[in-house]
Amino acid sequence: MSQAGPTNATFHAALFAMGGMGLLGFIDNFVARMAQDIGVWQFHGVRSAIVLAAFVPLAVWMGWKIRPVRAWAIGLRSFLTSTAMILYFGALASLPIAEVAAGLFTSPIWVLVLSWGLLRHRIGPVRILAVAIGFGGVLMILRPEAAGMSWMSFVPLVAGLFWACGAIATRTICAEEGASALLVGFFAGLGTWGALGLAYFAAMGVETDPLRDGFFGTGWQPFTAVAWAVLLGQAVISLIGVGMLTRAYQLADASHVAVFEYAFLVSAGFWAYVLYAQIPDPMALVGIALIAVAGMLIVLRSAPAAVADST
Repeated sequence: MSQAGPTNATFHAALFAMGGMGLLGFIDNFVARMAQDIGVWQFHGVRSAIVLAAFVPLAVWMGWKIRPVRAWAIGLRSFLTSTAMILYFGALASLPIAEVAAGLFTSPIWVLVLSWGLLRHRIGPVRILAVAIGFGGVLMILRPEAAGMSWMSFVPLVAGLFWACGAIATRTICAEEGASALLVGFFAGLGTWGALGLAYFAAMGVETDPLRDGFFGTGWQPFTAVAWAVLLGQAVISLIGVGMLTRAYQLADASHVAVFEYAFLVSAGFWAYVLYAQIPDPMALVGIALIAVAGMLIVLRSAPAAVADST
């Protein structure tokens, strides 16, 4: 009987994590279609406004803590994580979603490298091996010798780097902040990026076109029915998905929950195949698998390593 509670909690946490990431993997497949009508700045500016307009009154009504303990810490974390998402969604418009997601999920590898290089944390042979495996997976996706590789191919990796920096900030300077405050800060950061991008293109005074200028290079455009549908779907489903993931982390240890976040790669790839018959080539599939294996190795080894380092 003594083990039933923790076991059930871990099982429910796994369901919440996989369900949340599965929803996000589904809705992100529609970003490429929306990118034919509007730009990344308009998308994030309007979506963030919708999310905050819905979530902040709910949080106040429910008594959830949204006031930051340290505003500068929330601001720094929000900048890092929102920058990661700007890059991630920007890449979705022109690259296969499975490869973009794999780039974002290099974040555990970046966390380990940065923790070793900047914070002087010790890492053991298993996690060193995981970094090598993950790096091999990155090379198999990028294939530096490939003629079709461009600067956009590196954007998901940079997104993973910024997300890793945000994860380190969460653990080090935002440990006392509430989940609701972090969520509000995250969407406020995305909204700020969106507003700045739209203001820049408005100040330039030139007409932009998403089909000609790309997702990054497009200012305000008239909304189409497709753009509204995807944007509203993103607003609703991202809130539900992030809420489910937050609940998962409340139920079980973070090192156990984080492994199930890789359900995103499965969901994103599955829906890309169902909706667009999009399948990465065999080498890219192996690379994605290697990144997932490396990330899970790092996550599973991180909790024991942290205990060992503190004793």
